[in-house]
Amino acid sequence: MEQKDVKVSDEIKKILVDFQRSEITEHHIYMRLADRTSGKNSEILRKIGQEELGHYRRWKRYSGVDVKPDRFKIWLYTLIARIFGLTFALKMMENGEQYSEAAYKKVLEIFPDVDEIIQDEERHEIELIDLIDEEKIGYIGSMVLGLNDALVELTGTLAGLTFALRNTHIVGIAGLITGIAASLSMAASEYLSQKSEAEGKNPLKAAIYTGLAYIVTVTLMVMPYFIISKYYFALLATLMVVVGVIFIFTFYISVVKGHSFKSLFTEMLVISLGVALISFLIGMLVRATLGVDVD
Repeated sequence: MEQKDVKVSDEIKKILVDFQRSEITEHHIYMRLADRTSGKNSEILRKIGQEELGHYRRWKRYSGVDVKPDRFKIWLYTLIARIFGLTFALKMMENGEQYSEAAYKKVLEIFPDVDEIIQDEERHEIELIDLIDEEKIGYIGSMVLGLNDALVELTGTLAGLTFALRNTHIVGIAGLITGIAASLSMAASEYLSQKSEAEGKNPLKAAIYTGLAYIVTVTLMVMPYFIISKYYFALLATLMVVVGVIFIFTFYISVVKGHSFKSLFTEMLVISLGVALISFLIGMLVRATLGVDVD
């Protein structure tokens, strides 16, 4: 239904312009990402990009003005896609670009026909985004396995060694050797596990994702022991690294998979720090019982 002759207030026109800017910006983001991909993913991105352009034109009929895209957002989401992957960037963008309920209601009072059309189009976009095929997303389980095991095992190991040995250099070397050996073991276990599955993922790729997640986590966790000389400050820095790694990874999972960030973050944090506390107590007990002293 054509309603371009309806007079709108300055407030409503500003809302319409904001909607337009959002749609035309997303159009350019999708088209730019489509140029950087190929095959099925490129086709899906171009299709969504054209739908965003359709949204822009619909709002333009009501506002009567042309609007330029937000160049910073185009650059930002293109960068995010390069670093964290296509799926993460797209879902983060869709989660962050929802119309505010109050503004949407004001527009609907004047243009009631917009609601059903826009809702259908946005639902279609979400369905299309779910069709994006990105390899790393299929191996998230393997990455979670490597990261979780590294966090739980090495947090406990470093905490125990710290209060048993109280020498940051020795603890750092021991933690690094233990972590690398454990990463190879986990990668091999994941390879054998996936190979035994009739319709599993590529065993070699699953092993690589598991091993890399483990090694990266280990490297970040032992780094403070090679930089900080005071063992308690080194352990504190490592625990801060653990919290940071858990925060970043759980945020990534919550966006890509649509899981609850709060519950996932809390669960991983409690497990990792709980193991660290138990290992700390064991380390103190070993030191007191066996008289270990390498200061």
